[in-house]
Amino acid sequence: MTAAAEAPGVRPEHRPEPHPRRWAALGVIAISQLMVVLDATIVNIALPSARLDLGITEADQQWVVTAYTLAFGGLLLLGGRIADYWGRKRTFIVGALGFAAASAIGGLATTGPLLFGARALQGAFGALLAPASLALLTVLFTEARERAKAFAVYGAIAGGGSAVGLLLGGVLTEYASWRWCLLVNIPIALVALALAVPLVPESKAHGDTSYDVPGAVVVTLGLTSLVYGFTEAAKPDKGWDAGTTWAFIGGGLVLLVIFVLIERVSRNPLLPLRIVLDRNRGGAYLTSMLVGAGLFGAFLFLTLFLQNVLGYTPLEAGFASLPVTVGVLISATVASNLLPRIGPKIPMMIGPVLAAAGMISLRFIDLDTSFWAHLMPAQVLLGLGLGFTFVPLSSLALVGVPEHDAGAASAALNATQQIGGSLGTALLNTIATSAITAYVASHLTAPDQPPAPRVLLEAQVDGYADAFTWAAGLILLAGIVTLIFIKAGKADLPTGETAVHVG
Repeated sequence: MTAAAEAPGVRPEHRPEPHPRRWAALGVIAISQLMVVLDATIVNIALPSARLDLGITEADQQWVVTAYTLAFGGLLLLGGRIADYWGRKRTFIVGALGFAAASAIGGLATTGPLLFGARALQGAFGALLAPASLALLTVLFTEARERAKAFAVYGAIAGGGSAVGLLLGGVLTEYASWRWCLLVNIPIALVALALAVPLVPESKAHGDTSYDVPGAVVVTLGLTSLVYGFTEAAKPDKGWDAGTTWAFIGGGLVLLVIFVLIERVSRNPLLPLRIVLDRNRGGAYLTSMLVGAGLFGAFLFLTLFLQNVLGYTPLEAGFASLPVTVGVLISATVASNLLPRIGPKIPMMIGPVLAAAGMISLRFIDLDTSFWAHLMPAQVLLGLGLGFTFVPLSSLALVGVPEHDAGAASAALNATQQIGGSLGTALLNTIATSAITAYVASHLTAPDQPPAPRVLLEAQVDGYADAFTWAAGLILLAGIVTLIFIKAGKADLPTGETAVHVG
């Protein structure tokens, strides 16, 4: 007899039937989510070419990345609530259309400011698309084993999509143009839209669906200010000592405190505090933030090491990042099979240990590091760890969330990853830059003589190694958070008793 049939008060004939097109819908959702994840890294390799083509200064080039991050991170929670109330399929379609249009504007941009604006627009529509996608998974897959497989796909994309972005960016930049790193989103979005209309069912929250406008304004400004403060910290001419850095970070924190106060008294809050204050979900969100902080930094400095020190071309650097994706695919498959049997905690503890081991291995890079003997196994370890972490993490962060709040909970998970990535990039970049400067200063043969080329390369290796060490620490801290906060077992995973409205 099934668990659902044995559950008190649940009669077998009253159990909801799974949606017949749920697996086809998963494919559509995966395509769109991959597009959003790819866009976080695909532009990185194309950035030097875009800067030269459009006459963007070195001081302003970071806005190609930052404009996307600011809009995406700042608008996620509002995007999640729009998905809940307006309809997740409708929000998904509008998000995909807008993302494609913004990509076209960016790919055809003739000036730097137009490219910055297009990237911000991409981030805004991505903030609709990402929480709508994850919320659709939540309401389509309610049986434990099926949900584990669905989140394995999502976890593999979240963990390995960044590496695929580096590869695709290298191919497009080297053989086509940097513009195709943006224009490639158009056919992907059109395919997703063509499939979404007939295959993805609509679902939305019922009951009170009024918007928490004050909360939306305050949290958007707060997250934007916080992300901008982290971005300021990463700038060579600003850093953590700059007044503007702490002004934006402090202002963002104050606004987020005000947001919490608003949510406590709001009749229909943007982010119900019950979502975050649940022990398991709160631990999952914190873990997501810490892993995101280490992961974003890892890809950034691995790419810089491959190109700046080992002399790889953009295409070679992209291919050299593939072992992470291989590791993610392997562990995501294993984790999806283990999750219904042993619950989320054990994989979520194994994952950070493996990922941190990969990071520590990268800490021992040098000027002639072997790809096959060193970089490849280290990246596979990192990928294995990410898969074991993201699959149960994505599921656990949404377990027990009322269908009414699925979009808000999904947005919160995406927001933690985004904030973690922004903070991690700023923190690790500051650490690396400081180490590089200190190394060069300590190896000058004479105060008025420029450093030798070899010294500059050795300094970069020293800085990147320090960044990998700190990234490993952040990921290990995520494992400690899991140990302390996560108490959910396999019995807490959904088994299909809760009716979910999809139509």
